[in-house]
Formats: sequence, structure tokens, C-alpha cells
Amino acid sequence: MVANAEGCRASLEDLDTLMELSAEGENVSEELAEELKTLEKSVEQTELQTLLSGQHDSCSAIITIHPGAGGTESQDWADMLLRMYLRWAESNGYKRDLTDYQAGDEAGLKSATLIVEGENAYGYLSSEIGVHRLVRISPFDAGARRHTSFASVFVTPEIEDDVEVEIEEKDLRIDTYRSSGAGGQHVNVTDSAVRITHLPTNIVVQCQNERSQHRNKDVAMKVLRSKLYEIEMEKRREQLQEVEDGKSDIAWGSQIRSYVLHPYRMVKDHRTDTVKGDVDSVLDGDLEEFIVAYLKEKSRRKHRG
Repeated sequence: MVANAEGCRASLEDLDTLMELSAEGENVSEELAEELKTLEKSVEQTELQTLLSGQHDSCSAIITIHPGAGGTESQDWADMLLRMYLRWAESNGYKRDLTDYQAGDEAGLKSATLIVEGENAYGYLSSEIGVHRLVRISPFDAGARRHTSFASVFVTPEIEDDVEVEIEEKDLRIDTYRSSGAGGQHVNVTDSAVRITHLPTNIVVQCQNERSQHRNKDVAMKVLRSKLYEIEMEKRREQLQEVEDGKSDIAWGSQIRSYVLHPYRMVKDHRTDTVKGDVDSVLDGDLEEFIVAYLKEKSRRKHRG
């Protein structure tokens, strides 16, 4: 934040100097245009930083994706969403760790957990919490009919190990099993994959991405700790009669965003009315317009109180 403010101040000073040179007859039009672009970018970055002021916005993010009803069609859509977030993370310089991937019976996925590591990952990706709707001609329908599919996305902040979340051994059921991923060097012939069930809440987390059972358990416990922490924070919010922004968006059937591939092509965010016609670029990870619009709307709602 301070660095961005200093950048704005420096750009303003440079602009002032260039304006004086222009008034003296110097041809500095190109330099002026370039400096205006620099200032505009600094202002945008500063504004964005002010929108990421939540308690955990600076944390890494844990994304969980589940397909809705509809079998292969929805499972394929869930897989498309996973790819979209992987591409978004890659293009924004975040480290990606696909800790769990349960493949669908024919195509797509039954569930996936992705950790996006880096500053403000949760602040940005919290905008993705909710139900995502896809309308397209199904590649799995021999009659080439139009289908509507749903998938849910839930995002929690990755909580560091020093945060106190009480987890008792007696509350855990730990199962090991053989990795069942898509293949490659990470798939092991031993029972290295770990599934942890937290019995009081029935939360299930699993990790099969690492070669070591011990490492898989560590990663699964980190995900469990974050999910339990989020539950505890939600209890506190309810006790204070605070309704979390976007909570209603998580409800099944109240989609936050629609991706239409047929009969026209458009992506629309129903919370902000942001529309983008280039569906391919969105599915390729270009989410900035939707994320920024959501963060601005969230800030407006907060200040309207």
C-alpha cells in the first residue's frame, strides 16, 4: 500500500515536471502519455489494495470444487473450472498445489482441492465462492442438445500452523489408500494417499499428490485446520449477528456467474452485472474484470452498511 502511494506521488511529480517543460515549448507528448499510463496503473493498484483489507485477504487460498447433479456433464464442467483457476494462478505468478483430484467415471472430476499460494490469493479468489453455471451443446450428448450444468466453488484462507485450532486425535479417522490420480510420476503403488475425517463436523479432507504418506497427512491436516478455523470464524460472525458477504451466493441454485457457449457466447456475473463476450479468455483464466468488480461491489455494500 505504502509503495503504491509513493509510486503515485513520484508519477505526479514527474508529470508536473513534464508539464513545465511542455509549457516552455519542449515536445514531451510521448513522455507525458507514458507517465499518465504509469500513474493510472499506480492508482488502480492502490485502489485494489484498499479493497483487500479483510482479516485473511493476504493469505493463500484453498479452493474446493464439486460438480452438481448431472453426472459426466457436470463433472466435465467442474474440471473446466479447475483448469480456469490453475491458469489464473499461473498468469498471476502464484504457486499451485493440486492436493487432491478425484477423477469422474467417464470424464471430468468428482472433487478437487487446489492450494493457491501467494500474497492476497484468498482476497482475490474469495470472489469465486458460489455456484457456477454452464450452458452449452453437450459433447457427451449424441443428439447435440443444449445442456445446463452446475458446479460449486468454495474458497477458504490457508491458515498458518501457529493459529490455534483445537483438533483432538479421538475426533479424527485417518484412512490410507492407493493414489487414483490421472497418472504420472506422482502416482504411487503404495498406500501413500491419506483421507482424514473430522468426526464432529463430518469434514473430509484428502491428499494424494505427494509420494510420502507423512507429507500427504501434513497437507491434509493443514487443509482441515483451515476449514475448521473458517467454521469457528463463521460461528463468531453469527454470534455478532453479522452476515458474511456473499453467503447467500453459496446456496445451491443461486448461481453467482453464468458461462454461456450456446446459443450465444457470454459470461455474466449476476452479483455485479459484469459481462464479458470473450468466453474463451475467461475459461483460460482471465478473471480480473470479474474479481475487481466483485471487490468494489463488496466494498460498496460494506460502507452502505
